[in-house]
Amino acid sequence: MLKHLKTFWQAVRRLSGDDAYERYLEHYAHCHTHEDPHECEGPLSRAEFFKQWQDQKWNGIKRCC
Repeated sequence: MLKHLKTFWQAVRRLSGDDAYERYLEHYAHCHTHEDPHECEGPLSRAEFFKQWQDQKWNGIKRCC
């Protein structure tokens, strides 16, 4: 029962975007190797990540009113 509840909760977090930062960190660790130290400065902080996410989400929204 606990396993099903945990799976359900992970699905809810994924659908709501609550786990976006954790998925970003996993992607960063997997895809951004630090072979060239000048290539990347490291992953974004949680605040920087969500600021960038919000800016991308709402940038260019045009309203009629």
